[in-house]
Amino acid sequence: MFTSLPRGTATAQNLIDETCKRCSQFDPNVKLGFCISSLQPAPASRCATVVGLGKISIRLVQYNVTDNRCQVKQLLTKKKLDPFVKGCLQDCLELYNDAISTAKEAMKQYKSKNYRDANTYLTSIMDAATTCEDGFMEKRGQGQVVSPLTKRNNDTFQLSAMALSIVKIIWSGSHNLDSLC
Repeated sequence: MFTSLPRGTATAQNLIDETCKRCSQFDPNVKLGFCISSLQPAPASRCATVVGLGKISIRLVQYNVTDNRCQVKQLLTKKKLDPFVKGCLQDCLELYNDAISTAKEAMKQYKSKNYRDANTYLTSIMDAATTCEDGFMEKRGQGQVVSPLTKRNNDTFQLSAMALSIVKIIWSGSHNLDSLC
């Protein structure tokens, strides 16, 4: 559980470190270094509360899934694309199209303090990344196909897990660190 700090004694880095540490302790899907390196450079993270870090983390998910959809579209323009890979990429495109609206809905629910639904939407995005990646492993006969989206799918999964963990911290009411600004 976070401890209360007198106003002005915490630093932005402390809040990010403590939040990420807590997330990684209670969710094996959240890697401490990934969490810290994702939140540190985000605009407004230096002045954020834990609730603000929740918004930032969901925003990072939104940017990530939008960028992934763009990458999938680019990959689909390649002329000599294996039909199996093309099918997998088309499935991933659909998954990331849906993930964009799901991320927007997660943010809407989060801002409305409807944390249960925000959790559901973020979990759905994690599942989409896993489903996209798993699709490439379904090829029978000649062996598995290497996914061109592995890093992107892993990042989506990690960002979603991080956002989900922060939402759970807020939902549980154990975020009593003071604002830093």
